[in-house]
Amino acid sequence: MGEMGETEVVLLGWHLSMFSTKVRIALEEKGIEYEYKEEDILHNKSPLLLKNNPVYKKVPVLIHNGKPVCESKIITEYIEESWKDKSPLLPSDPYLRSQSRFWADYTDKIYEFGMKLVRGSKGEEMEKAREELLGCLKVMEEEIGEKSFFMGEKFGHVDIAFMSYYSHIYTFETLGKFSLEKDCPKLFALATKCMERESVSKTLGDPHMIYEAIIMYRKSLNLED
Repeated sequence: MGEMGETEVVLLGWHLSMFSTKVRIALEEKGIEYEYKEEDILHNKSPLLLKNNPVYKKVPVLIHNGKPVCESKIITEYIEESWKDKSPLLPSDPYLRSQSRFWADYTDKIYEFGMKLVRGSKGEEMEKAREELLGCLKVMEEEIGEKSFFMGEKFGHVDIAFMSYYSHIYTFETLGKFSLEKDCPKLFALATKCMERESVSKTLGDPHMIYEAIIMYRKSLNLED
C-alpha cells in the first residue's frame, strides 16, 4: 500500500474492545499498513471519534482516505472488498460466502450471553447465562467437526469473528465456572491453532487485564463476584 502513505488507513479503537480486535486482525491478516489510535472510550472520546461516528460515538471506526466506516462487521467486509487481492478472508463461492457470514454473525452470541454473565448477580441468573453461553459454544463446536478452521482448511472471516472474543473467554469461564478446553475441546484446539498466527497473537488483549477490568465493572454495579 506504501505509495499512498501510512495515514491512508486509520483505525480508532480501544484495547479492551473485542470489536476493535476483530478489525485489527483483519487488517493484520491482509497485511494492510494502518495507523492505530487508542480512544479513551469511557472518559474522554476524541473529537476525531465524535466527528467520524456521530451516530453511535463508539469504536471501532476505520478511516480510509478520509472517509469513515463504522461497526466492526461492516468494517471487516469493507476491508475484504477494498483489498480483494490481499489474502481473501471470505470464500469466492456465493453459497460458502453466505455460510461464512452466517457463522460470523452467530459468534456475536458469545458477546450476548457472555455479557449476561458479566452483568448477572443471582445464582439462577448466572446459571441461565452459563447454560446459554455454553450452548452457543457447543453449537460452534459441532460446526467445526473435523475441520482445521470454521470454513475448512483456511483461516478466514469466521475465525476472525470468533477470535475477537477469545481474550474475554477467560473472564466468561471464570464467572461461569466452565472450561473451554474441557467442555469444547475442538473449539479450544481451533483457538490454539489461530493463536499461532501473528495477526491474532499480536492483536489480542491480555485476558487477565480484561478480567480485572470486568471485576471492577461488576463492583461498580454492586454485583457479587
